[in-house]
Amino acid sequence: MATIRSIDMLLIDDAFEMGSGYVLNFSDRTFAEFFATELKRNINDPTYARNGTSKAKRLRCFLLTVDNPTAVETLQALWEYREALRLRDHKDEAAPEVGGRISELIHRLGGPKPQVKAQPATKAQAQTVDPVIVEKLARDLVDLSRLDPQPRGYAFEAFLKRLFDVHGLEGREPFRLRGEQIDGSFVLANEIYLLEARWQSARTGAADLLAFNGKLENKAAWTRGLFVSQSGFTDEGLHAFGRGKRVLCMDGLDLYDTLSRRIPLTDVLDGKFRRAAETGMAFVRVRDLFSS
Repeated sequence: MATIRSIDMLLIDDAFEMGSGYVLNFSDRTFAEFFATELKRNINDPTYARNGTSKAKRLRCFLLTVDNPTAVETLQALWEYREALRLRDHKDEAAPEVGGRISELIHRLGGPKPQVKAQPATKAQAQTVDPVIVEKLARDLVDLSRLDPQPRGYAFEAFLKRLFDVHGLEGREPFRLRGEQIDGSFVLANEIYLLEARWQSARTGAADLLAFNGKLENKAAWTRGLFVSQSGFTDEGLHAFGRGKRVLCMDGLDLYDTLSRRIPLTDVLDGKFRRAAETGMAFVRVRDLFSS
């Protein structure tokens, strides 16, 4: 049984808008589908209706019935859904402290420790990024094309880590987990993104996109991914990959536009994430996001 206190439940009620028996914008059908797909649980099980059948009462009963790891997974999944709704509807966060308090509750239940991260650079703050460094990154990106394929792949991963670090995204070098290679990771707005980096002559197709998405599905529910393919993505591959995945896509032209137009990388990623939340599309070009 999860060690959720009465005061914690008040926070949960507030975070997920559980007044009058509702939970966020869920209908009874979408609420059941969310639990079935995201958590592999049947929220309509009579076990969770002991105190009433409204969505809010079932969620409260569920959280007080399951173990701590399941409660952590549930709160993380609901918070991710809440944030996707907020971005889709272009709403500012009415109570910024709620996210921090939810993170602290998740940590107390056995989830990851909340960390104080540097806030993503705003457009005004982006002027403090040394233009000399940005110009050097742009030259280095061009120089990578002169390398042989194998050393170029390693150099590309190192280049991306430098790009993340310059923009305060805490890039991590490639690492290996049992049975799989991760090309790196970074932190954007307190969310962890895993990285897949490709520099090859052929454009990336559906198989590679689906394989990377599979890696994410084996991680925590809140993990997202960025697939950077210097040569781009096939139209057929993007179509087959579909919508609504946890992967953002970026190609070489995106990198060039970001550096040459001196658009903060944080703004680029925020724009891609918002468009993905609004449309489900994994890939939108930088020049379409910043057309002016």
